[in-house]
Amino acid sequence: MALTLRPYQEAACTSLFAYWAANPESNPLLVIPTGGGKSLILATLMRQFIDIEPTTRIVQITHVKELIEQNYKELIGMWPWAPAGIFSASLRRREASSQILFAGIQTVYNKTAKIGHVDLLMVDEAHLIPPDAKTMYGKFIAALKAINPNMLILGLTATPYRLDSGRLDEGDDKLFDSVAYEITIRDLIEMGYLVPLISKATASTISVKGVSRSGGEFNAKQLQLVVDDLEKTKAAVDEIVSYGHDRRSWLCFCSGVQHAHDVAAEIRSRGFTCETVHGDLTSGERDRIIRDFKAGKFKALTNANVLTTGFNDPRIDLLAMLRPTLSTSLYVQMVGRGTRCIGPDIESSIRNGKADCLVLDFAGNVRRHGPVDAVEVKKPGKGEGDAPVKECPSCHSLILAGLRECPDCGHEFERNVDEKLTATAAAVPIISKSTAQFVEVTERTFFRHDKPGGKPSVRVEYLCGLVVHKEWICPEHDGFARDRFAKFWRDHGGAEPTPPTIDATLDRVGELRETAEVRIRASGRYWEVCGRKLAAREMGVAA
Repeated sequence: MALTLRPYQEAACTSLFAYWAANPESNPLLVIPTGGGKSLILATLMRQFIDIEPTTRIVQITHVKELIEQNYKELIGMWPWAPAGIFSASLRRREASSQILFAGIQTVYNKTAKIGHVDLLMVDEAHLIPPDAKTMYGKFIAALKAINPNMLILGLTATPYRLDSGRLDEGDDKLFDSVAYEITIRDLIEMGYLVPLISKATASTISVKGVSRSGGEFNAKQLQLVVDDLEKTKAAVDEIVSYGHDRRSWLCFCSGVQHAHDVAAEIRSRGFTCETVHGDLTSGERDRIIRDFKAGKFKALTNANVLTTGFNDPRIDLLAMLRPTLSTSLYVQMVGRGTRCIGPDIESSIRNGKADCLVLDFAGNVRRHGPVDAVEVKKPGKGEGDAPVKECPSCHSLILAGLRECPDCGHEFERNVDEKLTATAAAVPIISKSTAQFVEVTERTFFRHDKPGGKPSVRVEYLCGLVVHKEWICPEHDGFARDRFAKFWRDHGGAEPTPPTIDATLDRVGELRETAEVRIRASGRYWEVCGRKLAAREMGVAA
């Protein structure tokens, strides 16, 4: 049965040929989110190249055997008689002379003499190419270019930046020149090809205070010491169980092998089935556990450093990030494990029991890097820096990390304060734009808000569980802002005339009905309040 490309997949292929027509000596990138069908795009491009020039020699290279096998099967499924083979020791195949060759870098980096002339090199998971020319990728590409200096190179990735966060198409050592086509996670969610991501604030958090940084990442041994706290692990697992008891499949990213075992033990102690995978297991044992997890034989899987790329299980509907990371790429890859639909689109996924994926960020990664569709990527050589967003301890505003004074309340921050995650870390939106949702309000408070250089307003804070959501009303403004305040006042049952000043408003807030729920939606790095449900009247009549 012939496979039909989705419109964006067809656009990716068309854009690539248009790019090369205009830039024949450039090495472009195609940026497709996890779950967006990179394998089908690769297969389509391979066939199109050979249709144009039947003698074209193509090598597709990656680092994970699952991806090698997956990409090969995608091509054979679309084109059963494709002249394709595999060169991978882990798959026990060494078909070096195939016209289309799917290869593992660990096997072929020093086998270019056997492979010979290559016209097109396709690199899947291109963000894993290190900048050093002495690495496996560097040696392999240099040797192929020595055989054919005109070889084209194409990179495919969900994250166009290296693990140390520098962009792949920037810097003196860049391999790729620019992005020929890109589509975002949010685009595919809005199109219905990926499930929405939702996040909840977590009371349990992992502090990275005192953990050193090197090579663009937290020191692994020091991080392991930080997470080696059984009480904190128990508290985090309590929250995972609370949020996930009625969800289908949990995947937990942990900070080391022992941490992964500890989390798994706590999950099992609460009556849920759980296994652990990590790099110290044999390949056969790891494959068995992953196969059983995908088959639904147990509910939860904890892992240390092995399931961030190349792992595909559409059933996952809860992700728990218990691993802090400085790598933007790693953060996006982790979140991408939960975005796949069960079936071809969101409608079929909902019918199959998966309407969204819940992300529980105990590690502060959302705050550190931003919403997953609008991440902030540091340029190489700029240092680690502070988290791009921090929380004001006085008014709970989320503000740019570089500010020394909170623009909302004037709180002054000490210089060189160690980064510390707080209980509202996961309140940063996981997606920069999202469908509005109602959340229960447990407390509502009004404050005077003085803005330097502008008119004062009233800040309304809604405490929703562990998170504070805010909106501003403007009794002393003119035009639309004043009209909006008047509507807020009337909607909440305030008496006429509406208060003309800040002080009058604060004196009369006792007239207003309580707020039962607020409707919120993500807007960039913050949540905005876009609607409200009022508490029932005294006689019990619903608002």
